[in-house]
Amino acid sequence: MTTTTIATDQDLATLINVFTVTRMTQQPLVDLLTEATEQVMRHHPGFISANIHTSLDGTRVVNYAQWRSREDFQAMLDDPTAREHMSAAGSLATAEPHLYEVTSIHHA
Repeated sequence: MTTTTIATDQDLATLINVFTVTRMTQQPLVDLLTEATEQVMRHHPGFISANIHTSLDGTRVVNYAQWRSREDFQAMLDDPTAREHMSAAGSLATAEPHLYEVTSIHHA
């Protein structure tokens, strides 16, 4: 089993997708993202992990996901089933997805 690892020496594609929601759509979006991850995303080659976060004020949902490569992430985006879930998410929220690499880590 792979887990989320945040390290500067990992050659991964990290998706950080910030969804803007209302208090009424926050939980339905979380449910949808959880279902999509379990049924579709995690079965794609290159998937490492997905972590769903909810803001305490009820206005954001953040998906922090790791993929082995940009190519693996793109292959998932090209899957019609994955696109169906992303379209459903778009009906609940606006999204700002971007790929990142870890460049600095700090601990207490």
